[in-house]
Amino acid sequence: MIDKPTVIIYLILIFWGWFTIYAASYNFDDTSIFSFDGRAGKQLLWIGCASIIAFIIMMFDTRLLEAYAYPIYGVTILILILTIFIAPNVKGSHSWIVLGPVSIQPAEFSKFAVALCLARFMSAYNFVLKQPSNFIRAVLIIFIPLLIIILQKETGTALVYLAFSLVLFREGMTGLILLACVASITYFILALKYAETFWGITCVGELLVLTLIVGTLIMMTKSIYKKRGTFRIMSLICIAIAAITGVINIFIPVNWVYALYAMIATNSVYTLILSLKTNSIKLLQPIAVAIVSILFMFSVNYIFNSVLEPHQQSRIKVSFGMEDDPRGVGYNVNQSKIAIGSGGFFGKGYLSGTQTKLKYVPEQDTDFIFCTVGEELGFVGSTILIALFVALILRIITISERQRDAFGRIYGYCVASIFIFHLCINVGMVLGISPVIGIPLPFFSYGGSSLWGFTILLFTLLRIDASRTGRI
Repeated sequence: MIDKPTVIIYLILIFWGWFTIYAASYNFDDTSIFSFDGRAGKQLLWIGCASIIAFIIMMFDTRLLEAYAYPIYGVTILILILTIFIAPNVKGSHSWIVLGPVSIQPAEFSKFAVALCLARFMSAYNFVLKQPSNFIRAVLIIFIPLLIIILQKETGTALVYLAFSLVLFREGMTGLILLACVASITYFILALKYAETFWGITCVGELLVLTLIVGTLIMMTKSIYKKRGTFRIMSLICIAIAAITGVINIFIPVNWVYALYAMIATNSVYTLILSLKTNSIKLLQPIAVAIVSILFMFSVNYIFNSVLEPHQQSRIKVSFGMEDDPRGVGYNVNQSKIAIGSGGFFGKGYLSGTQTKLKYVPEQDTDFIFCTVGEELGFVGSTILIALFVALILRIITISERQRDAFGRIYGYCVASIFIFHLCINVGMVLGISPVIGIPLPFFSYGGSSLWGFTILLFTLLRIDASRTGRI
């Protein structure tokens, strides 16, 4: 039987999104919400098509979805490659295929293909993710479309595919990789944001990153070598080096970065001794993590200046507070925060938002549509909306966990991961706490490709779940 709570939340979100699109694109002399001349009328048409798509999916045999997962993935990859060459240039990207009056973005549908293919591959008999060959293949399934979409100049959409790492973690991926991802982001932000900030002659960016590396080295060693005294000895080493450096600093200025390198080197030697003493290869992991982390820290400037595009650099600098550009790159976020802040606790009322009505916020009916909710419905409305999304995600996870086979469970977690990423990043960029990468808010942002893509993802899971009971 179809999961009714999920369908109810879905219907609430798409129709709330429809009303919000009307509010975001509303002019004081505007026509009816049903008029196809406006964005709201067109979105209603996309909603109608999404309903048909949902109905067709519910009629499918789930065994066909599993059987044709690889062909669907293969065809999707070919379409993504073809899109690079036939798609027109839209704001610098080649990601939209124009079919008469309708434009389709294949990247929105490729999320479904990747989720399906990943579920099929990882649900194979005797599949073990920790086996290197299996892990590499799973990563390739994710990264092939990601790289193609980057070639389409749609970096924001490509980053969504990183959300699939949560699925890999759920299915047995070592926590080291998840730690590496979190650490990389943290090191990148700290090294970049505080690169030109100094404490005496010490670069604060390097100081903060190396401090975290020291802490990671100690904690990893302690978690692997569980005997008492390990943490105490490694901590005493750090305290001793810090004390000696402090004494020297009284007489001559000292770069504290060298003290932290000494802590890493000394503790690494201690960890190596423990490894040789116990014949434990695992104790080499903390040392390897420390070395890779230091190398990554040195690569941050190169990645930022040579790999990222100038507009991406500017967006990151504005998001991190390194630059203040309220009339340029930071204009969208600045106006969005003004709109949300002006809504207060209860908001200004539906169709009464001045910032959105006077079109101060660019892309306010697509990527920045959350600011319309914040201005018109205030903190209360925004909280209710986020609560609905959280309820939907929790429901998806619940459905995933009750599946009888690995295919349904893995596919469900793929869907949950995509929704989590879109919700967190979209709301984060509207509030100015994450870089603006241009991804839609599910069921709210205007557009058929986005709405249809999320509908396909969600209703395929509902169809898989319905087949578990044998009734729809």
